[in-house]
Amino acid sequence: MSESIIAVNITLNGIVQGVGFRPFVYQSAREYAVRGHVANTSSGVRIHAEGESADIDSFFQNLKTRKPPLAHITDISKEPDLVEGFEDFTIIPSKPGEETATLISPDMSVCDDCLRELFDPADRRYRYPFINCTNCGPRYTIIDDIPYDRPFTSMSVFPLCDQCRAEYEDPGNRRFHAQPNACPICGPQTALFDCRAEAVGAQDPIRKTIELLKAGHILAIKGLGGFHLAADAENPDAVGRLRERKGREEKPFALMAPSLAHIQRFARTTPDEERLLTSPQRPIVLLQKKKDQILADSVAPQNRYFGVMLPYTPLHSLLFGSEPFRFSALVMTSANLSEEPIAIDNDEAFHRLSGIADFFLVHNRDIRLRSDDSITRIIAGAPRPIRRSRGYAPMPIFLSRPVNPILACGAELKSAVCLTKGKNAFMSQHIGD
Repeated sequence: MSESIIAVNITLNGIVQGVGFRPFVYQSAREYAVRGHVANTSSGVRIHAEGESADIDSFFQNLKTRKPPLAHITDISKEPDLVEGFEDFTIIPSKPGEETATLISPDMSVCDDCLRELFDPADRRYRYPFINCTNCGPRYTIIDDIPYDRPFTSMSVFPLCDQCRAEYEDPGNRRFHAQPNACPICGPQTALFDCRAEAVGAQDPIRKTIELLKAGHILAIKGLGGFHLAADAENPDAVGRLRERKGREEKPFALMAPSLAHIQRFARTTPDEERLLTSPQRPIVLLQKKKDQILADSVAPQNRYFGVMLPYTPLHSLLFGSEPFRFSALVMTSANLSEEPIAIDNDEAFHRLSGIADFFLVHNRDIRLRSDDSITRIIAGAPRPIRRSRGYAPMPIFLSRPVNPILACGAELKSAVCLTKGKNAFMSQHIGD
């Protein structure tokens, strides 16, 4: 063993699980001729690295400067260790520990790479509504426990097929160690039911859903963090019936539109608002209405603003299709009676929403944690959260100094929870009444 070979233990904390961090570490180790291993732990990511001193230094700097887009490192440390003589670098099984300190990634909108595959007839995931990779897809809403590994998520009931397993184990694939990885053969599936919870015979439930929306029906659609109630926003009768059934007299309905160009047909946008709309979090953004409206007046009566978002799941993108898009906009409001928490379970949705929805588009990937859509607006040139939920929670607010543990609960009708730990203030997603 050369005397110039050294070994170090590197520990990283923050959002470093479920964001492609271990594959990134693996590829970086190969780039800098570093040997050893990396593993998830209950407190973050642990790396044992061996190599030339200069290579170790470069590898360490690379971890900080070229991390995956969804990763957020709060702490990184490096300590000397004994050289064990590793001949390669591997990803080893996760190591649970006594203290849970790692951060969980929020759910993120479908990435451009997955969207290209979604609409490519030659791709094996063509029109598959649960396509995802290490850069996008469900995280927080499917997790049972940490370390963030497939057995600790609601994907544990879907064993990987041979092709998905090969992607999962291929360091050169963007689905390398992507925990929610799936395809039409081995992954979750959609199904369509009527308001009596009886199956609707449809070879393609999503195409049938589009037909029903076009015909003026109200659909309960299971998404990422819960159900939406959906209706064609250009159909005054459908929107009016939804408002009456939901018990919402005047409060505006949230909208989903297929593109910025479609949003600009009925609302004004600034560059700051457009950046917020297209961010990976895909929040609802409050936008000023245009005077000449193509949408039903009952979408946001007596209000100068629309709350609008872009599609953030593959299923949403399939509802709109590719150019030319099937709808200018859909009402996509939380699936609940006014002020109740959003429905997340299929049976719960049938029970609670049968008096509102005509049909139900469901799937069999369980939602572990409800998470409503976030609502934001631009104030004084900066994005401000009105309702901080999907896409942001459970990302903490990072404090300038450690504080004592404090639990805050409030307010009565728009409830959320905050718990401080060290330099982190953990805000829950929006809970409701």
